Amino acid sequence: MKKILITLLAIFSLTAVLNAQIPERPNPPRLVNDFAGVLSKNEFSNLEETLESFARQTSTQIVVVTVADFDGQDKAEYAFDLGEKWGVGQKGKDNGIVVLLKPKTGNSRGEVFVASGYGLEGVLPDAIINRDVVDNEMIPRFKQNDYYGGLAAGLDVIMSITRGEYTAEQYKEKVETGGAAGIPFVFIIFILMFVLFGRRRRGRFYSPGKNLPFWLALGMMSGSHRSSGSFGNFSSGGGGFGGFGGGSFGGGGAGGSW
Repeated sequence: MKKILITLLAIFSLTAVLNAQIPERPNPPRLVNDFAGVLSKNEFSNLEETLESFARQTSTQIVVVTVADFDGQDKAEYAFDLGEKWGVGQKGKDNGIVVLLKPKTGNSRGEVFVASGYGLEGVLPDAIINRDVVDNEMIPRFKQNDYYGGLAAGLDVIMSITRGEYTAEQYKEKVETGGAAGIPFVFIIFILMFVLFGRRRRGRFYSPGKNLPFWLALGMMSGSHRSSGSFGNFSSGGGGFGGFGGGSFGGGGAGGSW
């Protein structure tokens, strides 16, 4: 009996220690929590405003947390525990995402992990997070100490997929084709040059802004807008972040180190 009590006490003590390692939920609530101090004031504000707007539009809550150390805890476990403790996402929908970053310092490797709530595991598969968010977008920039750029690029992919601009499978095809999405724009340029050449041959003065067919101008504007990416395109209108909704986290997510 004594051994059982000691074992239970040890388990409870270990649980208390692990829970103590997770930062308390911020008050007032915010979506960007730079405990490691890797973001400038403007970078912090830009991320916060973008994620607030995204949360208002979609109800999906994405939290960015930077820490100086995991205190011996595994990064995946840390991210899941934080998402669960803070209640990131909406209760019942479980549509929260935690982006956890530990910058590289001295001999300590940099690490990042993206954890998704139960409700987003089908929308944002682990393979997409691992390859297209972490490996392709985040880590190459983190290696250059561009933490804001890495976070922004990774969040751009996450928001685009979870907002429904395209499915994870469509995004995978887009990446694998190596920018095939740029073909329509090239085609538009070809048509424009053809029209311009034809006009000149007939001795007429041609003004693209004035004589460009409406459908062609619209297509060029659309192509230009899409190429800029979705990050930072939200309105920063008032409202702020109202708080976390009580979402739950499971085992969905992926990460890496450098």
